[in-house]
Formats: sequence, structure tokens, C-alpha cells
Amino acid sequence: MIQVRDLKKNFGPKTAVNGITFTVERGEVLGFLGPNGAGKSTTMRMITGFIPPSEGAISIGGHDIVENPLPAKRLIGYLPENAPSYSDMSVSGFLHFTAELRGLRGDAKKKAVHRAVEMCFLENVLHQSVETLSKGYRHRTCFAQSIIHDPEVLVLDEPTDGLDPNQKHEVRTLIRQMGEKKAIIFSTHILEEVEAVCSRAVIIDRGRIVANGTPRDLKMRSEQAGAVTIGLVDGNGEDVAAKVRQVAGVERVTVLGERPLRVRAFPKKNSGSDDIARALAELAKKEGWPLQELHVEEGRLDEVFRSITLPDTKKEESK
Repeated sequence: MIQVRDLKKNFGPKTAVNGITFTVERGEVLGFLGPNGAGKSTTMRMITGFIPPSEGAISIGGHDIVENPLPAKRLIGYLPENAPSYSDMSVSGFLHFTAELRGLRGDAKKKAVHRAVEMCFLENVLHQSVETLSKGYRHRTCFAQSIIHDPEVLVLDEPTDGLDPNQKHEVRTLIRQMGEKKAIIFSTHILEEVEAVCSRAVIIDRGRIVANGTPRDLKMRSEQAGAVTIGLVDGNGEDVAAKVRQVAGVERVTVLGERPLRVRAFPKKNSGSDDIARALAELAKKEGWPLQELHVEEGRLDEVFRSITLPDTKKEESK
């Protein structure tokens, strides 16, 4: 549904997007991650036809966004950055207006507005002017306009920005449900959102894609992925660490804390984490250690994000 090939965007001498390529299929929710200034919003503006690319091609449902924009844009629902809207309109008036812009008339328009209001929980503010809304409700209103024509493709720039925790949960659930039938791409700074909603994630840094995979795939790039953590009610950290080092397949050991005692064992390259976990359970039983915790680490997305996007000098400072 979305095909991006060798996409570039220059603003004078500055290259904001530098040759990125990716696809989004129907039934897929793609998280678009990156630090501020990485090129996320610029990419989304090009995908929706808001600004033209300097080089490369974008196809929406088989239609080139530059050469054949109207049929491409009919397929897209777009929530821009900062959720712009007409502040002097009521919520109801704004949604009816955007429905008409999408070519909806009569009963079809009424049903579309009712559906969007219901999905975005706007019943309580329907007759308020947009300028009197809280930031969260204003964002929901703009989200509603992006889905009012039931588009096949959704492009969402920071869709949970300004929402409280309950509202964020509602929007994430909505995106997850719609993602079963639509092609969705959304940018976010919230890494837990990627794990909760996305089937795949792309990390962009300085205009280039630096990682592309499922959240699980990306977490496996974490230094902690596959490490085994053992926690004891009490004990001597160095003594426990020394015995853990002797377990087959363990490359190195770190003492995380003394009270309660937590020790992390990192496996050798070709060793299995489950084998090490079983060996540590047997060791704890043999030594009579008061075992409180034993699990294999999944890896952390924030650690992967930092390791990929931080400049080398900052990486050294953060260690």
C-alpha cells in the first residue's frame, strides 16, 4: 500500500532525508522512530504529498503521489504534526466540513461523522469550539478528521502527543484495531508505544534508515538480550558471581545489586540462554541459595535506540 524508494529531500544545502526505502503492507502498523531532526515529519509530509521529494518515488496503493496525486491522496488519512484545525469551528462543524472535503454527502456524511466521533470519544465536546478544547481533545478531533473517510492508508505524526495515559491507551487500541485492515505508519518518541502497537519499526537517524525490523528483532540487538538474571534474598555478590562464571556457556558476569542480591550472566556467542537458566537453577538448588528471581532478559528497545542514534562521543559519555 505504501512504497517509498530512494527518497531524498533537500532544503537548500541541508539534506533532511537521504535516500530511504521501505514499504508498508495492508494489515501492518509501522512505527517510525528517530531523534528530533532525524527526518520523520519531512518523510511523512512527502508520503502524503504535502511537500514534493527532491529525488525518489512514493507510491500509494499503486498511484505515484507526484505524478498521479488525486487517486493517491483519496486513499490517505493524515494526522499532521501539532494537529492543526480551524479554531473558530465547533468540533461538529469541523468534522462535517472535512467529510465534505472528502466528497461525502447526505447520509454517508452523517454516518461518517458519527463513526469518527464515536471512535475518538468526542461526544462530550461535539458542540464546543475547537479553540476551547484541551490539547488532548484538540488532538483527538484532528485524529477524527484523518479517519472520517475510512481510508486504506493512515499516516499519523505523533498520534498520542498531548494525551493523558487513558487517552493514549484508547488511541493505541484504536490504531491496533485499524491496523488489522489498513496500512498504517506513525511516528513516535514513545518506545513503549512501538512494543504495544507496531508489527514493525523503522529507526531513522540523520535522514537515513539505520534499523528496520519487528520490535522483537530490534530488542534482540540489545546488549542485554539473552542475558540471564538471577536474584537471591541475600548472599555475597562476589562469591555468587564467581560460581556463576563457572557455569558452561557463560562469558561474563555482572553484579547488579547487593540487597537484594542480583547477578546477571551474559552467554557466549553460541550458547543458549535457556540452558544457562536451567544450569543456574540447578546451581542455586545445589548451593542452597534463597532464589527469588530467575529469568532471561528480552533486551531493551531504548538501549538499542540510544546505541544506534547517539553520536559516538555521546555513547562513550553515557557508559
